[in-house]
Amino acid sequence: MKRKLLVSAFSLVEVTLALGVAAFCLLAVLGTLPVGVKTQRVSVQQTTANAIISQITAFLRADVRLPPGQVDKVQGVWANLKGHWRQVAQPDTLFFTNEAKLSNANSTVPADAAFRARITYYTPPTPGYTTSLADITVSWPAQVDPTTGGIPEGSVETFVAVNR
Repeated sequence: MKRKLLVSAFSLVEVTLALGVAAFCLLAVLGTLPVGVKTQRVSVQQTTANAIISQITAFLRADVRLPPGQVDKVQGVWANLKGHWRQVAQPDTLFFTNEAKLSNANSTVPADAAFRARITYYTPPTPGYTTSLADITVSWPAQVDPTTGGIPEGSVETFVAVNR
């Protein structure tokens, strides 16, 4: 007596449909990849811009905290900022690298600059007050100047109160 062995298997049509469904799902997942990469890049830029704002805020408040005579030892571009509180001169523009390090250019955009910081100073609202205000805007890329009508890729803005 011969025994018949029953063997289960998928047909070619079933395998083709399964591969089609798997390919469709894989394409949907891969379609979200560019959005995720862009979101991550923007997140890194916003984090760096906030770090730059923190540096500027710390410097503007530094001469309030430092002992007398220590503020005048600051050199470079940072040294130019403290005089504007008394004179309320034109806004300052500083340039920073991708690592949030201050670039060494004064008026032109340096080659290594990735961020542009603009600091606008305001006098105290009432005579006799010692609190001054500053509007700090960091935008990127540095080559785009928002004050001349350029549209930056992104920006972060804050107001800072400094007791002077």
